[in-house]
Amino acid sequence: MSTAESRDPGLQPERTRLAWRRTTLAGTVAAVLAVKTALHGGASPGGVIACALACVLWLAFLLLAHRRIRGLASTPDPAPLAPRHATAVVLCAAAMAACGAALVF
Repeated sequence: MSTAESRDPGLQPERTRLAWRRTTLAGTVAAVLAVKTALHGGASPGGVIACALACVLWLAFLLLAHRRIRGLASTPDPAPLAPRHATAVVLCAAAMAACGAALVF
């Protein structure tokens, strides 16, 4: 039996799906911390705007991640991540990081 025949193709999509879930959990923690930081010591207009933007970006990230998780679970041999989808996820994550930096500084 060759290694190609003995490989279980279901393991990699499952690990990828779990990684997406862990990443959404980390994004949720970041959004909650952004809200806490924005409201700590009184709410400033800039802090509220950065917090609201971080929450919108978090929701967009959740939507993108959920779409990918469904795609991974729908078929035993899922399609690769589309470049547009990957770009949108990266932009959401980078923009959330920028909002967090704006809240801290």
